[in-house]
Amino acid sequence: MSIFLLFSTCSIKKAVALINDLATAKFPLLLSRILQKIHIKEERTFSDEEEEKLQAALGMGGADLELVIETLEFVLQQAAYHAAKPQVLSQQLQQLELDDDKVKPIVEAWASNAKETISKLRQRTVHPKQLEEVNWRLNLQLAQASKLKMKEPNAMFEFGVRDENSGEKEKIRMEFTHDELYGFYNQLEAIQKQLDSLS
Repeated sequence: MSIFLLFSTCSIKKAVALINDLATAKFPLLLSRILQKIHIKEERTFSDEEEEKLQAALGMGGADLELVIETLEFVLQQAAYHAAKPQVLSQQLQQLELDDDKVKPIVEAWASNAKETISKLRQRTVHPKQLEEVNWRLNLQLAQASKLKMKEPNAMFEFGVRDENSGEKEKIRMEFTHDELYGFYNQLEAIQKQLDSLS
């Protein structure tokens, strides 16, 4: 487990002041919604209509509300990344000068949702398109309009790709000469070595 540290930047200081001013009774509801949506990369936590209602309910402008939401998301993502224990999260939030009546609901929400949040974030992909299947075949080109006799082997690949967001599938077809395929193979080997060194 790596060291979990939250640094107090200008924007975090401003967000902490805004969070400290929030009504204590409404704060857990905001946290709950953020935790529900934190793993969904392509979707905002609140719709435009919901944000307008939140601005009115919390008595805060759009930019301030956005800063509060982004800061809470950042804190929770960092806690998930470092698999922070509730006590460590509590200490970090207190060092940011967050009031105890805001630290307590954050830590409680984290304690009851940490395992599920970490699991969901691990399943989230960096890129929405994921490779599902690979089909291939070899071809041997024996002639061309300009050349009667030739022997040129090539490999044809068909990659089945699924979009995580829409669920749509598409097929990507590629053709490689022997040299191109060898170059591609070497790149894959280099990537594999880097992955192996990280695990």
